[in-house]
Amino acid sequence: METADFMPSEAVIAGIRKDIEAYEAGRASAYRQTRWRVPAFIGSLLVVVALVAWLFNKLADPNEQWLSTPHVFLYVSGFVAAGLLHFQAVKPARKLQQSFRNTLLPIIFGFIQDMRYQHGAPPKSFDRLPRETVGTFNRPYFEDVISGRYEGFPFELYEVTLLERNGKTTSMVFKGIIIAFETTAPFPGILVAARRANMVAGFFRGMFASKVEELSCGVPELDAAYEFRTDNAEAARPLVTGRLALALKWLSETWQKEPARVALNGSDGFLLLPQNKNFFELPDISVPLDYKTHIAPMIADLGAMLATAALVRKVGAKDEAAG
Repeated sequence: METADFMPSEAVIAGIRKDIEAYEAGRASAYRQTRWRVPAFIGSLLVVVALVAWLFNKLADPNEQWLSTPHVFLYVSGFVAAGLLHFQAVKPARKLQQSFRNTLLPIIFGFIQDMRYQHGAPPKSFDRLPRETVGTFNRPYFEDVISGRYEGFPFELYEVTLLERNGKTTSMVFKGIIIAFETTAPFPGILVAARRANMVAGFFRGMFASKVEELSCGVPELDAAYEFRTDNAEAARPLVTGRLALALKWLSETWQKEPARVALNGSDGFLLLPQNKNFFELPDISVPLDYKTHIAPMIADLGAMLATAALVRKVGAKDEAAG
């Protein structure tokens, strides 16, 4: 599909530009608030910290001034309070941007049927994602979640960050886009194509690990980059050596970042696109919003990702259904 296939009509674009004009009026006001709120909030905190530190010095032993336990506690508390106050200072700007996105995204993504948008809530399909696709994690963070129907099939697309936290150590497991979709034909089991590099110990633990089999697709560069694992080798083998290999090879040429990942779980398909970019974020409140610079790329990005998912979902299709 061409980018033009996803773009709104001129009439819709005209309406979007009017919405942008209304947002710009609010943005300018929120930016002015932020400019005085941040220094006022942080400055007030610094004054309070300085006064309390001075009182500590008056009461403390001269040899313990500035580095005593009360001082250290004060400085740490002040640092934490500064972060909280900064969050409160910019809250009007964040609230305005999120409110505008709630209104804007359903309009600009008009090529999606039954489109729904939410922010921060776990999508329903996430529980069905085979954990073998990403590894172990215990801190999932969701941002924008877009769902609906594209080319007749239902999907959920979400930005997610998955972290593994053990004590004081936190490691990044996955950050990027996950697209969950209904496959053209169900796969009788689980099939995962996950990156081979940096696999953590115990990656395939649990019940799934006890019955999985690793396959080879026969393409050296793909076998070097991916682990193909399944609990139904007989059904998976023709896919791994056929359409799945072709899809991953095409993805490696079009998604030139960390290798994309694919998982099949019955009627559920998942395409994982690692990426640090926040695709649906508005520019900083200090930057005027422009349709061509900020909005049109969002439409093109989402259209391209869904078109990619539409191709990947046909991996398990029968020949007569794959057209």
